[in-house]
Amino acid sequence: MTVSSVRAALGAQEPAQFVNAGGTQLALMRRGKRRPLVCLHAIAHGARDFEMLAEKVGDAFEVIAVDWPGHGLSPDDGHAPNAEHYAHLLMHLLDALRLDKPILLGNSIGGAAALQVAASRNDLGGLILCNAGGLRKADGVARFAIARMVSFFRAGAAEKKWFGPAYRFYYSRLVLPLAPAAHRERIIAAGYELSPLLRQAWESFARPEADIRALVAKVNCPILFAWAKSDRIIPWAASKKAAMTARSGTIALLKGGHSAFVEDADAFAQHLRGFAKT
Repeated sequence: MTVSSVRAALGAQEPAQFVNAGGTQLALMRRGKRRPLVCLHAIAHGARDFEMLAEKVGDAFEVIAVDWPGHGLSPDDGHAPNAEHYAHLLMHLLDALRLDKPILLGNSIGGAAALQVAASRNDLGGLILCNAGGLRKADGVARFAIARMVSFFRAGAAEKKWFGPAYRFYYSRLVLPLAPAAHRERIIAAGYELSPLLRQAWESFARPEADIRALVAKVNCPILFAWAKSDRIIPWAASKKAAMTARSGTIALLKGGHSAFVEDADAFAQHLRGFAKT
């Protein structure tokens, strides 16, 4: 398997582990010890998103960060990226790893996948949703925004010259404004390469099955909604109503545009430790 250095820089860092998840090879980065924390990244990101988190909580958690197919070191599995497919892979991954009461942490599309899995299993120790997809009503405003994003990433897939600077603005000002510059630059550098996956993922967000608000009430384990409060794509205000249906839910509004565990790392680590104690 040949993976570009740009994409690999976003994913599981050595020593990486590969696990067969229902016929799909997924690369994992495992750091720390004790309680398993399975971390699931946003589209066009990678397992390295959770490197800083592992440094901060590795004394209390084994951070198991996954590269989705076609991301990081994981090979493409031939399926278009969507939360339902990722949930299917996650189910197989958990069965293969045989972890004891793992906590799932999902960001964006990773959060949508984690929610689908948590709603159907009783062997989890907790669920952490970080600006998760699928919790806002797909109204006209949302559908318009999705259509614009699909067009944006279609231009990236076509290698339009203007896309590079626009993608940089998108990440620097909207998505990860408070992230460490080196980490944000790695993501920006992979923009053209991962645009086809971004386009496909955004197309999936407009489909009826992407609305998973009803699943929140079906989750038996405690849920921590750890939201980057400046998110303009998945704002807390549009997701709050679904979150309020949780049987056992805790809310933490943190600094950042989309990924508080990167952008407000110390505060996020503190909330994670407190959540795990409950």
